Amino acid sequence: MIQEDILQSKCLLDLDSSKAGIGAYELAKILFPINRSITGNGVRETLKIISQTLPDLVQHEVPTGTQCFDWNIPKEWNIKSAYLLGPDGERILDFKNNNLHVVGYSVPTDREITLDELQSYLHSIPEQPDAIPYVTSYYNEQWGFCLTHQQREGLKEGTYRVVIDSSLEQGHMTYGELILPGDSKDEIFLSTYICHPSMANNELSGPTVTTMLVKWLISQPKLRYTYRIVFIPETIGSIYYLSQHMDEMKKNIIAGFNISCVGDNRNYSYLPSRKGNTIADRVAKHVLKHHVTNYTQYNFLDRRSDERQYCSIGVDLPVVTVARTLYWHYPEYHTSLDDLTVITPEGLGGGYMAIRRCIECLEENAIMITTMPCEPQFGKRGLFPTLSKGKGSTATVLGKLTAMDLLNLWAYCDGDNDLLSVASKINVPLWDLLPAIKVLNEQDLLISKV
Repeated sequence: MIQEDILQSKCLLDLDSSKAGIGAYELAKILFPINRSITGNGVRETLKIISQTLPDLVQHEVPTGTQCFDWNIPKEWNIKSAYLLGPDGERILDFKNNNLHVVGYSVPTDREITLDELQSYLHSIPEQPDAIPYVTSYYNEQWGFCLTHQQREGLKEGTYRVVIDSSLEQGHMTYGELILPGDSKDEIFLSTYICHPSMANNELSGPTVTTMLVKWLISQPKLRYTYRIVFIPETIGSIYYLSQHMDEMKKNIIAGFNISCVGDNRNYSYLPSRKGNTIADRVAKHVLKHHVTNYTQYNFLDRRSDERQYCSIGVDLPVVTVARTLYWHYPEYHTSLDDLTVITPEGLGGGYMAIRRCIECLEENAIMITTMPCEPQFGKRGLFPTLSKGKGSTATVLGKLTAMDLLNLWAYCDGDNDLLSVASKINVPLWDLLPAIKVLNEQDLLISKV
């Protein structure tokens, strides 16, 4: 059972950033050793473990050869063991020591080979001599080993034995799906991938933070929107899922988030949708502006993950990426150096809270309209200073709102601007407006425009 005191306890019903970060990190530690690929038992094992925290997660199996747009589901790959023996019989590389040592989807192999011949099957990074690279070949059958450049340079002349005990057969691609019904059929979409072997920020931060977000959503007494959550193999998973659900997704999804690289403690990042002006883009920029001291805004041309599919022409879903340090932009990316020291409970908690804030803003967003012309007398309602002196407009009147903030809120609740627009115009976090909205609504000064 997964660390029940951390992941299963009722303390997670109020998942603040600290608790969520700890929960995500504990889950990442459990998932880290598993060898995952776009198919195979590693994906099933990963989903089984996540299901201990999210018991309603549904596991789907898609047969090899299934067509999805211009693609087909590949053969299923599994591996039992792999090693490389040197000329003196020494086991130089062993899959059991690090699952990145074997090129993903390597075909079964048992042969002797000279060092010169072997070199074309080896992969290393000269610029990072201590790192094992992550290399795959999903759609072209071959084999290979990955090693540090230091190891590669130390290889001796002679004959080597290559043993890869793997299978590449008709089977299935596996993914997980969870639908949380809300009051509306309109949906918020969360997507994360579960197809990389032992890498922490690039792989495990996404599904672990998503797991914490879903646990928080489940704990809420009421949800305005329906939530569609998928744990999928990157690229082929999103392509297949779109091939089955695109029409309803285009009809129902108002905003979506591709969740990846949300675990380090360095930076925050925002990657826009292709159109760049969706409500997902607006809420991401708003939250990051007020949630963190600084963040890096990327261009859609920088996309590398499933936003490529969700935002492609003919699909154009309102999907963005809110991340910590984005893929390709940290030195450990796609190497063995992306280990459990790269992510932290604090980093994971920050990534969780940034996306949670986006969701909270979407849940609370509405178009408000005033019920009377001119400015109401806030003072007689206890909402405004009654003693005018100095800089009275800077006095705090409701929560964190100043008197001027309250006036500015009122000024833009004109039936045309949603709260997200108002908050951005007056430079106040949307969540800080909510106490005032509640009070003004209770006093019949503001109503929601239907």
